[in-house]
Amino acid sequence: MNNRERYEKMALETSRKTTRIYSTSFSLATRLLGSTTRKAIYAIYGLVRLADEIVDTMHDMDKEALLNELQEDTFRAMRQGFSLNPILHSFQRTAHRFHIKLELITAFFDSMRMDLDHKRYDPMTYSNYVYGSAEVVGLMCLRVFVGPDEARIVQLEDHARSLGAAFQKVNFLRDLKEDYFEKGRLYFPAMAESDQFNQAVKKTIESEIEKDFQHALGGIRRLPFSARLGVYIAYRYYQTLFRVLKRTQPHILFNHRIRISNLRKVGLLPMTILRVVFDQI
Repeated sequence: MNNRERYEKMALETSRKTTRIYSTSFSLATRLLGSTTRKAIYAIYGLVRLADEIVDTMHDMDKEALLNELQEDTFRAMRQGFSLNPILHSFQRTAHRFHIKLELITAFFDSMRMDLDHKRYDPMTYSNYVYGSAEVVGLMCLRVFVGPDEARIVQLEDHARSLGAAFQKVNFLRDLKEDYFEKGRLYFPAMAESDQFNQAVKKTIESEIEKDFQHALGGIRRLPFSARLGVYIAYRYYQTLFRVLKRTQPHILFNHRIRISNLRKVGLLPMTILRVVFDQI
């Protein structure tokens, strides 16, 4: 192994560790992907996490300047095919290998920037935010899952967007307390319009998420087997969390962050694997 190869390995390992430190669910699901696919997904998650950290935790710093710098560094890494930032280096390699379009990366950063000054989202800004923060991540991952099969990518794009949207909206519902009280954000237009979160508003939100989940499942069924199991287990994790959130009263969601235990996540694996193997999803 030469020094360049060592650097490539170190860069990928940085993205992998970032994924495992920040997301138990995503990390467990990613481990069930094929080796090449798994490495690429680590690289995508690493970039997403860097941007999230800027907008959500670096409160004593100039977030806009940091986000602009990260975007510029990302595009520079894309142009040069190299970065001294290990996470950006892994991402640019994945982006080049799987032909991830610059427009997707730009849309992602545009949404991250919205978090700097948007506190209440109307239907238009909400749609734009969900697209850039989640749906484009689904589209990036789709290119990894499918490879150079452009015809299949076109067929599955809407499903990939729905999956990303479902995951993001479940996160919004789970994180209501933190988003509202600590960050002052109201993502769901139904909440912003009524200025309250009651059972009727919650039902409206849940109906929207259920439609996303249902549409996404049709795409998961058509993924290559090397990707299907990992994606479906992530789907099952989030669907299980969503079901718990649906059973939770609105006032409790505003006061507690609901989780499902790691033990329960692991318990989902046997039946999920059997469903995929026997084509029963």
